[in-house]
Amino acid sequence: MFDAIQWDADLIRRYDLAGPRYTSYPTAVQFHDDIGPFDLLHALRDSRKAGRPLSLYVHIPFCAHICYYCACNKVITKDRGRALPYLEKLEREIEILSRHVSKGQVIEQLHFGGGTPTFLSHDELRRLMQHLRKHFNLLDDDSGDYSIEIDPREADWSTMGLLRELGFNRVSLGVQDLDPQVQRAINRLQTLEETRAIIEAARTLQFRSVNIDLIYGLPKQTPERFAHTVAEVIALQPDRLSVFNYAHLPERFMPQRRINNEDLPTAAEKLAMLEASIEQLTKAGYRYIGMDHFALPDDELAIAQEEGTLQRNFQGYTTHGHCDLIGLGVSAISQIGDLYSQNDSDINNYQQSLGNAQLATRRGLHCNADDRLRRAVIQQLICHFELDFRSIEQAYAVEFRDYFSALWPDLQRLHSDGLIELNDQGIVVQPAGRLLVRSLCMLFDRYLNEQVRQRFSRVI
Repeated sequence: MFDAIQWDADLIRRYDLAGPRYTSYPTAVQFHDDIGPFDLLHALRDSRKAGRPLSLYVHIPFCAHICYYCACNKVITKDRGRALPYLEKLEREIEILSRHVSKGQVIEQLHFGGGTPTFLSHDELRRLMQHLRKHFNLLDDDSGDYSIEIDPREADWSTMGLLRELGFNRVSLGVQDLDPQVQRAINRLQTLEETRAIIEAARTLQFRSVNIDLIYGLPKQTPERFAHTVAEVIALQPDRLSVFNYAHLPERFMPQRRINNEDLPTAAEKLAMLEASIEQLTKAGYRYIGMDHFALPDDELAIAQEEGTLQRNFQGYTTHGHCDLIGLGVSAISQIGDLYSQNDSDINNYQQSLGNAQLATRRGLHCNADDRLRRAVIQQLICHFELDFRSIEQAYAVEFRDYFSALWPDLQRLHSDGLIELNDQGIVVQPAGRLLVRSLCMLFDRYLNEQVRQRFSRVI
């Protein structure tokens, strides 16, 4: 059932709203400044007592080149010397936080994101991994999910060999588009050969999984050109693909101001790109996981979805949502039990705090009972396209229809429009509604209003 998508242009036009991607609920927009280091350490103590396994996210913010579309927290510099002071503060953060976890808490998942993690030199990468292994219980039998984001322009065979030696077994490659005109418009010149070389290295070195990121809606893109990119990428046979909608928000992200609005494809062209991409990927055997993500049927995400164990967190779809997530580095987010906490997003403030032996935790929130209930509902819908009312009622001691009585007319409307099947037992997202599942989840978001909605990208 999970690979069936029904394209309905009329429904897409009606329900293509701006809204969250729900890597968390409540979303980061709701974070406030009343959360600090004490809250994080208190949550880690509870995690240690419960003996919960851990996931680590490490943010490396540096990039040598600016990509005009990018909305990530990053520092653009060609000065490789800037990495060492940051690395020293990152190591300090690792030391402080590791005192509050148990050696029995295994690191099941590790992810290096950015920025460009391979901005670090080989010696710096080796040093950082040695520090992590010294202070946290990283697995050494290759059974963990240890992934890293790679810019193929910033890596080669020796880099891939080092990463494999250090314990990484998954890689995610930023490609976005292979057309030279598009690449010039977004200031990211990257050849197919560069990308292919890294994938060949990953296969030869027996990395477990290769993910490729693509973006549709970029300047100079046309449906024909993007279809060619998708075909070239399919030929590389990645295990997973992410096909994201470009959100042009130049008022929020300064690099996007370098993009000429007149070069952007129309809404109709963007829809044509997405429709064609889905058709191409489905024909090539990829399964639609949800929220722009595709995977081969034997991939762990596809298997977890079939088995009902797929989850979602700040790292996207995951098979390790049961882990407490510790974020390390500037702007990194942690999710420990019912606490969300985020480090300072300014690299100077982050380094100053750690330089004073203080954690850089600046904002976050504690989930209340209503947050936990709604989080469970959204998680089920966005990961499995269905919701069983009884399981929610038993877990949270509520009558589902009474608790969400105000939403019932909206749910009935989605049922009438063919997006969902709604009955006394639960909700099943129909094939025509799977691309629009964010719009369904938004109904259950207590914090969402028009002002908040403007801070997010559109569903399609």
